[in-house]
Amino acid sequence: MHALAEAIWTEQLKARRSLVPRITLLGLSLVPLMVGLFLLILKNPAWASHFSALTVKARASGLVADWGGYWSVLTQGVAIGGFCVFGIIVIWLFGREFSDRTAKDLLALPIGRATIVTAKLLVASLWALGLAIWVYGLGFVLGALIGLSNGTAMVFVQATGRFALVSGLTIVLVLPFAWVASAGRGYLAPVGALFLVVFFSQILAALGVGALFPWAVPALLSGAAGPAATTINLGSLLLVVLCASGGIAATFAWWRYADQT
Repeated sequence: MHALAEAIWTEQLKARRSLVPRITLLGLSLVPLMVGLFLLILKNPAWASHFSALTVKARASGLVADWGGYWSVLTQGVAIGGFCVFGIIVIWLFGREFSDRTAKDLLALPIGRATIVTAKLLVASLWALGLAIWVYGLGFVLGALIGLSNGTAMVFVQATGRFALVSGLTIVLVLPFAWVASAGRGYLAPVGALFLVVFFSQILAALGVGALFPWAVPALLSGAAGPAATTINLGSLLLVVLCASGGIAATFAWWRYADQT
């Protein structure tokens, strides 16, 4: 446990000294800020007349200016935007060791390879979780300031449950990119894989078979594809668990057996 604590401390120190935490925080903060702006425009037509282009987009989005519609769009934002941001976090934590040519130095430390991988995965997960909590908190504050209606206890309970489920699934589904970043020895391969996953998620969801593709499940549950969420069942969630577990296992195996020279 002492070695793991030291490895976690090292990883979070690397993160704190970089711009990546600030960039990811800013990037994901845009979700509640933009949704809040659209709802503010919908609630105040006279004020919105000064922003004609945004007003057209806000009305075309189909947003409902109440708490239910607000939380629904925020959850969709975490499922889609959060997937990209969380994926970048994992890719950076693992890929930087090869881009900065510090992988060999890292393995020279008196810490086991499994401990290093565990520390990176834990830091990535907690980092992403912190961002999800931040979006939830910021969204709550903005919604209260806007003065949204229909803020019943049932709406908040259901919205919070769905937000937590979608956020959790999104976080575990980006962890396999640790293996891609490791096997690809840098950023290029995992970033390409990230874009491919987003592309196939959209295509398969449009074809009605998104429930069979693990990375499409969070977006479907968030309501991004409308009634397609009804196709999500226990089998879909099991695929998510198997995919995440397989990716994590592959990462540990790669770091244990791969030649780092």
